[in-house]
Amino acid sequence: MFPKFIKIILFLSSLAYSIYQFTENYIGNGIMFFVIGLIFLFLYFKNEFIILAFFKLRKQDFIGTERWLNRIKKPKSALTKKQQGYYNFLKGILSSQNNMNAAEKYFKKAISLGLSMNHDLAMAKLNLAGIAFTKRRKIEAQKLLTEAQKLDKRNILTEQIKIMKNKMKKTSIPNQHYGQNRGARRR
Repeated sequence: MFPKFIKIILFLSSLAYSIYQFTENYIGNGIMFFVIGLIFLFLYFKNEFIILAFFKLRKQDFIGTERWLNRIKKPKSALTKKQQGYYNFLKGILSSQNNMNAAEKYFKKAISLGLSMNHDLAMAKLNLAGIAFTKRRKIEAQKLLTEAQKLDKRNILTEQIKIMKNKMKKTSIPNQHYGQNRGARRR
């Protein structure tokens, strides 16, 4: 992985060399170096290790996802702000299986850094709602759930949101009955 400034330097140098090749009438070489420069520019905005981690996550290979994310040694210096958000988003997904406290920390950091796609932001808020619900913070969970529903404009997470709402309704009903039965027994 190249640092951010190296990617920009490589982009500018390949762009300059492609212009030189065009002026020397080596059109094919100029096009090739221009495309190489565009690749470095693309990798500046989209980190290669995060892209590979998403591919591994899509295949449900959590060990491979963790391996690619661990190759990013210093996320603050190596990644742009949005990339840091996705780095924390992926770390939150991975740690949500084992450690809810760490997952909550990663998801909150990902939301604060920003995610470029609304459905990713909705997914982060849905996961935070689930964590808040398991920690018995129902009001926070409901707030996060409504925010996730507003962000899910393509209806990708509709089914998961419905499941979460049903779970929240089911757990609130027994508490009401429990309080009523308990009061009835005292009399």
